[in-house]
Amino acid sequence: MDELPIAFIVEEREEPAIEVRVNFGVFAGRETTPAELDRLADWLLDEVDEVSIISEDRHEIDGHVEASVHQVVIHVADAGADYWALAERLRDRADHWARLCGADRHAEIADV
Repeated sequence: MDELPIAFIVEEREEPAIEVRVNFGVFAGRETTPAELDRLADWLLDEVDEVSIISEDRHEIDGHVEASVHQVVIHVADAGADYWALAERLRDRADHWARLCGADRHAEIADV
């Protein structure tokens, strides 16, 4: 599972300038804790002055299938001149954070 990307940059965007999504629930099998989100914020604030972090449960449902995932979404309003370099650093920090959280406490997903 270490080969699969956990965090990725959303390329089609209007606002905010940078959006990084972290498929936390798929990787860790659980939701994030407030302390984990605080740690992520600290790590991101080393790179930017201001960040918005959203912890959400998403459900996609139709007549045949239901899928749910716990996702963390990071928004940065001001990317500065070097958008891709900053976006990649934020993605890498988020990816590393998710891997540490998953290693600290991982919930097994039951087969349905």
